[in-house]
Amino acid sequence: MKAFKSWRWLFRKRNAVFDGGVQGKPGFNKMKQLPFMGIVCIVMLVIVYRTTNYQYQQTEMETKFQPFGTVEGLASRTLVNLPRGIIQARSDLELRPLWSTSSSRSKVDDSSKHNLLAIPVGIKQKYNVDAIVEKFLPENFTIILFHYDGHVDGWWDLDWSSKAIHIVAQNQTKWWFAKRFLHPDVVSIYDYIFLWDEDLGVENFHPGRYLDIMKSEGLEISQPALDPNSTDIHHRITIRKRMKKFHRRVWDLRGSVKCSNISEGPPCTGFVEGMAPVFSRSAWRCTWHLIQNDLVHGWGMDMKLGYCAQVSKDAFLEETVKRQGAPAVDTRSEIRRQSTWELHVFRDRWDKAVKEDRKWVDPFKKIQRRRIPKRKSHQF
Repeated sequence: MKAFKSWRWLFRKRNAVFDGGVQGKPGFNKMKQLPFMGIVCIVMLVIVYRTTNYQYQQTEMETKFQPFGTVEGLASRTLVNLPRGIIQARSDLELRPLWSTSSSRSKVDDSSKHNLLAIPVGIKQKYNVDAIVEKFLPENFTIILFHYDGHVDGWWDLDWSSKAIHIVAQNQTKWWFAKRFLHPDVVSIYDYIFLWDEDLGVENFHPGRYLDIMKSEGLEISQPALDPNSTDIHHRITIRKRMKKFHRRVWDLRGSVKCSNISEGPPCTGFVEGMAPVFSRSAWRCTWHLIQNDLVHGWGMDMKLGYCAQVSKDAFLEETVKRQGAPAVDTRSEIRRQSTWELHVFRDRWDKAVKEDRKWVDPFKKIQRRRIPKRKSHQF
């Protein structure tokens, strides 16, 4: 009986040690819990850090992709001081008279269809530009000339010159002008935007027929095919195909780039050259954001324009133009070196953007995977 009581006494003492403490120290149990609480705190800190870091990265991405977002947000807060009906968020490039009569005011129709032709021009190509513009005016085109040589006065003798918009900036390129003066919100009233070089021959080109094909085929970005006798043909896909209204791809097994039935992406398909592109309204909004503000020569962009055409909605239309020689701009070796450097910078930026944007999926590779037939498994 005494042995039993002694064992019971030891058991109670053991429980008292773990529940109440040791030798009258009640904090012993709490001290045992400290390592566990420390682990919990560390885990919580890691979670908070990763969450904060993720939010920071997302903010950085949004700031990079929408650099005007904060400005627009600030502007929208100041707009509350205006009645909604007076706010006009868009503009256009249409010329307005300084005064008008009551009858002419009633004839104004802002709902009519508009298209835009924008060309970088130098005085040496004046008569060729005149021939281009004369083709476009009957089709309700607004004309904007980007004067890169500063010679504006030499154009006033042309009948249509006073109705065109003239912008002057010495020694600047087509893409420099486009980035600064063709913002999507400014050109949003135009159904199609032609951003052409100045040296194109248009004897066999008809703008109205060209637009009819774009509309009927639902094309977002296109280019007139080149006459086979044109100078400086860099890619076979740009050459006119007889007996067709348009073409989207080329088959060519020669050279370093092989174009076959399974080829997806430039320069076999999904490619429009930067010489004479034509954009729909939505495609231009995408393209404007693709243009790099500091890379003025635009090298490398032609390989990426297909991404702004919803992949399968770009093509070469058989309304033919003829490239008649290089534009009248400085073609010194320094310009080529600068363009080559910009090409490398553009490619690096693209690769970096693709790597950082983990949610982005390359639509060309997605289509290619869908078209490659799956191998059939054989059972023996």
